[in-house]
Amino acid sequence: MKTNIRFKIGDRYIKKGRHERVCTIVDIYKTFNSLDELVGVHYVTTHDFMGQTITEYDVIDTTIARGLI
Repeated sequence: MKTNIRFKIGDRYIKKGRHERVCTIVDIYKTFNSLDELVGVHYVTTHDFMGQTITEYDVIDTTIARGLI
């Protein structure tokens, strides 16, 4: 399985849904198997909600690609 990192820390996107919000990538989680091959990539993103910073820890690259600014 070939997995690559498509986005960088600091990239922003609009999360689609009932209430659209601007999110920012703050970290990248990488998963490796026992052969030290990259098998998964998930992004950590944040957005503001009523003055608080909300963090999502399991965002996939398709979600980001749909709303990339």
